[in-house]
Amino acid sequence: MEYRIGLIHGDGIGPEIVDEAKKVLDAVCEKYGHKFEYTNLLLGGASIDVHGVPLTDETIEEAKKCDAVLMGSIGGDAKTSPWYKLSPDKRPEAGLLKIRKSLGLFANLRPAYLYQELKDACPLKEEIIGEGFDMLIMRELTGGLYFGERSTVEENGIKKATDTLTYSEPEIRRIAIRAFDIARKRKKKVTSVDKANVLDSSRLWRAVVEDVAKDYPDVTLEHMLVDNCAMQIVHNPCQFDVVLTENMFGDILSDEASMVAGSIGMLSSASLNETKFGLYEPSHGSAPDIAGKNIANPIATVLSAAMMLRYSLDLDKEAEAVENAVQKILKDGYRTVDIMSEGCKKVSTSEMGDLLVKALE
Repeated sequence: MEYRIGLIHGDGIGPEIVDEAKKVLDAVCEKYGHKFEYTNLLLGGASIDVHGVPLTDETIEEAKKCDAVLMGSIGGDAKTSPWYKLSPDKRPEAGLLKIRKSLGLFANLRPAYLYQELKDACPLKEEIIGEGFDMLIMRELTGGLYFGERSTVEENGIKKATDTLTYSEPEIRRIAIRAFDIARKRKKKVTSVDKANVLDSSRLWRAVVEDVAKDYPDVTLEHMLVDNCAMQIVHNPCQFDVVLTENMFGDILSDEASMVAGSIGMLSSASLNETKFGLYEPSHGSAPDIAGKNIANPIATVLSAAMMLRYSLDLDKEAEAVENAVQKILKDGYRTVDIMSEGCKKVSTSEMGDLLVKALE
């Protein structure tokens, strides 16, 4: 099969980690007889340097022609980079918001998986993590507080700021359907997280999710208030499978879950629209302090590529092969500097990519 893949190398360590993920994707093509046609796209600081803006309309149109897009990290050092002397709408991160909206990417998937080989990095006690956990935070990405109307006014010398949290039934329904569909491929459980004891938007959220659940009798649905969920992630993370929630709650909970997993350098993510198209990227930042040193961990980007194979290209067998290669390399004791521990073998960014290719072969 032939697929068109957009590559956004990004900023900081982005080019290094994307190159290693491409190396692994090429090995997948060689092993399984596929063909990937790559299109290089600019976003973030790299786009500012060339075009003066973090994202051009031409890049958006090229991305729409792809089956999926794999992206490195975006942004730089806010204290020293000239990008951050620009107005907020011209900075690297503004390109991320624009491409998500332009491509209709409403569902953000953030896995938090604890590898047994890395359980010493987990901040939780061993009796809590047991045999490990495997949860998927599904965050609604284009609605809610972050996209509602906002204003700051001054009345009688007192400033007053307002942010509006709005959700419509169709917005909730489409993310709920995606959550239940993905749960069917996993452990068949959805935990819907809201604040229905206080917020009208959450009460609508809960009602719509319950209605969607009627079409998935094989999937267990439970509701959990967001403050309780934040506690449960550190108290008993093993109870979760798919955690479905709105934009702001998902932003907070996914970061919490990533730290419980021990290393954000291992965590992938995906943003999907209503078709098979998705934008795939590591959960970590651009780490400009180590850019160009060949020491960054490419595994999160490689696992993001595996998510791309599974969710956008329907290549489940190939995705599993990449995930198994990561597992094998960790079991064999190879580590980049961020996950290095005593008795293991430290490798560079490019060496980790080579090892993953060899494990695939």
